[in-house]
Amino acid sequence: MPVKALAAAGICLATLGAAAAWLTSGHEPSPPCNGLAQDTRVRTSMGAAIQPGMSCAALGEAIVKATAGSEPGRHARAQAQAMKDVLFALAWVQPKNFDVDPARRGPLATALADYGPDLHEMLAGLDSDHVLKAGRDTPPWEAGGTYRLSVYHTVFRATLRAVAEDPRAYALLRLAETRTAAERLAAVPAGATGSELSLRPTRNARALGILDGIADAANGQGAAEARKWHATVLDHLLDDQADQAGQADQTGQADQAGQAVSAGHLTATWLQELKDTPETARAERLRTQGVDMARTWAQARGMDEQTRKDLLPEVGNSARYAYREPRP
Repeated sequence: MPVKALAAAGICLATLGAAAAWLTSGHEPSPPCNGLAQDTRVRTSMGAAIQPGMSCAALGEAIVKATAGSEPGRHARAQAQAMKDVLFALAWVQPKNFDVDPARRGPLATALADYGPDLHEMLAGLDSDHVLKAGRDTPPWEAGGTYRLSVYHTVFRATLRAVAEDPRAYALLRLAETRTAAERLAAVPAGATGSELSLRPTRNARALGILDGIADAANGQGAAEARKWHATVLDHLLDDQADQAGQADQTGQADQAGQAVSAGHLTATWLQELKDTPETARAERLRTQGVDMARTWAQARGMDEQTRKDLLPEVGNSARYAYREPRP
């Protein structure tokens, strides 16, 4: 074939390859770090923390600093706004099943874990404030001495799925939800009955069920990879077990006022039960967390047998229904 013909053929192939890449990538190359450094709202809320040419790892560290409060779980309005802007910038206009740079998965999980109550409510998706104030233009609001935030559940779950590809990041989020779930149970009034008694354990189970579904979506590369992913998650959860044990009220009994044991005890008991489970069964045991924590809590409250028999299946159903919801 003449040289000119070969050259022409090469140009055609290159053109076709470029066109195919353009079509499959959404018509233009994806900006680095999911375009966070170029997002107008993120640049406004994070200010000087965004520097030209910064790496994805440096950007992740900047997000943690910009969104963290002066003490764990306490946030100024600007910090909560920065967290909200980052979440929307990540998944609002990104394609389904978008990816997050590995260098930013851990920092994003660290930032989100500091918003435990918001993480809990956005997972459960049942709190009216978090539903009504999820819009991008709705600012964070003050409640309980801190600023709260919410985003659309599609944005939130897609971000969690991408972050959870790092099993260590997922473990961090799971621990944050575990602690919040324990706090919710410990705060149920001593004389609660009916829906006042059942709402928090069933909502906990729903949030944990959503996390179970996100776990399956994040580690779906194959059986061997899924086992490796779960093993890493469980290792990091159990690394926290000793610390939690030191915080727990080891009596495990209701006090004279009828109040259940502390949130620390509920968390430590669940982690100990997970540790005592045979290693090959731990991944499956993780999916019963909502029921396991509710059972420990019910026993600590001295709940009568019939109430427990009515409650625990309801809790289990809440987790199963949440797990079956469509995943991002």
